[in-house]
Amino acid sequence: MTQTLILLFHPDLSRSRANAALARAAQAVPGTDVIDMQARFPAGLDMARDGKAEAARLIAAERLVLQFPLHWYAPPPLVQSWQATVLTRMMYLLPDSEGACLAGKPFRLAITTGGAADAYRNGGRNLFPIPEMLAPLRATANRCGLAWSNPFVLHDADTLSEEQLEAAARTYAADLVAWQAASVPVLAEA
Repeated sequence: MTQTLILLFHPDLSRSRANAALARAAQAVPGTDVIDMQARFPAGLDMARDGKAEAARLIAAERLVLQFPLHWYAPPPLVQSWQATVLTRMMYLLPDSEGACLAGKPFRLAITTGGAADAYRNGGRNLFPIPEMLAPLRATANRCGLAWSNPFVLHDADTLSEEQLEAAARTYAADLVAWQAASVPVLAEA
């Protein structure tokens, strides 16, 4: 059983420095499985074709992380496709047999931004702080009964030096280990 499942939603991981570095660091954390969702579903997800297997993947995990770059104040489009396919199936079509399995499961986001941290504050260049920009995803977590944890945020992702990027990746891995230790897993009844 996967203890921590990280679903990585980057439109082109081969062109990513930051998300690729974070994913490599996370993959080295024991009990963590990182899935490149764009590579797995280049044409998007289909509920009939992909819904059952992806729901089973979530049910089997003890903890869930969605990792992605924040583009134009939102996650990449594949996140929405995933929600529409997997979460709709679990929460609306099969709430008792699948959706209920998410209740209490620890959940968090790991995001990268191209902007400086100071840009993400009330009145800053981007007008709003990160928590406000992530409100729809927090509402989704709430609707699914997932136990929201504060997100991991890496700012200035496009301009970090290799040394800074490697330090950030080490911080992410250490943060995952601490989050795993602090979160009590929920065992699904399948």
